[in-house]
Amino acid sequence: MDIASSSRLSDREKSVGSGKRKPVPGARPPELGELVRCEDRISFVYFEHCIINRKDNAITVTDHTGTIYVPAASLSVLMLGPGTNVTHQAMTVIGENGATVVWVGERGVRMYAFGKPLTHSSALLQQQARLVSNTRKRLAVARAMYQMRFPGEDVSKLTMQQLRGREGARIRKVYRAMSKETGVEWDKRTYNPQDYDDSNDINKALSAAHTCLYGIAHSVIVALGCSPGLGFVHVGHERSFVYDVADLYKAELSIPVAFRTVAKEPDDISSAVRLAMRDAVYDLSIMTRMVKDIRALLGVSYNEAEESADHVGLWDERLQEVPAGTAYGQIDDDTLGDEWNEEPW
Repeated sequence: MDIASSSRLSDREKSVGSGKRKPVPGARPPELGELVRCEDRISFVYFEHCIINRKDNAITVTDHTGTIYVPAASLSVLMLGPGTNVTHQAMTVIGENGATVVWVGERGVRMYAFGKPLTHSSALLQQQARLVSNTRKRLAVARAMYQMRFPGEDVSKLTMQQLRGREGARIRKVYRAMSKETGVEWDKRTYNPQDYDDSNDINKALSAAHTCLYGIAHSVIVALGCSPGLGFVHVGHERSFVYDVADLYKAELSIPVAFRTVAKEPDDISSAVRLAMRDAVYDLSIMTRMVKDIRALLGVSYNEAEESADHVGLWDERLQEVPAGTAYGQIDDDTLGDEWNEEPW
């Protein structure tokens, strides 16, 4: 061992032996209980052609016009468009504060998302997995989702095929009604996921509005600790549950916003749609409603103590769960026999 290595080890040993830790530079990461609940946050912000960095517990956004500061703790969704550079420090503060980052392509169409739960509990995730894994229970949740779109009607006896037909007719009726209200011509929903410009104005607006809605739904789902991929109506995609949740609000949110925005003939449809969506999400309390609706659909009520507890257990086939952090070898010796009495190390 050379002198430099010996010196480094000595310094480390002194540090460990003294019980002192060097202070970590920068602002202290917030504790889970200090974070703003997802329903109380800004729904989303969109940036493109800029550099995103960190200043204390805020992100800085710099482009040719200057720099703005956005408190990371107040964000639900950060949408990043083309030409965006993000530093490691910025992603650190975004992750520490539990915001969801959505990378989108040209005009905000294609989506790649990442988020972090605002809870230590896996109660909702486990319940989601139980429900989606049982055909009878999954059907009940799917029917409940459709029931939310048909208030006053009884859909409890309808098959999934019948429900899909009802939903298709409902959405077509919404399109026709919005076309009549706004004067925007409507034929049918057509779009090319690979080419945003390969469609007319109303279909461009619908794509942009739905992308915003998907980002918000993804953020709420992840913040609650659920899985974006375990859907009840949609299946086979990493965002199946995102599409399930988003579909609950399209008729009152993204479809009207798209039609009303196009009717104003803005120069930049995508930008105008995003601004209108942000206002509508706030006015309709969409994020608060999403949280309540997801909990109701999964049948799990809010428990503040359970959500904030940093709890890890061990699964047991008879007891369901036993405490973690316990030396079970000695306990099991009496029942497993002498062959298990060897020292573990």
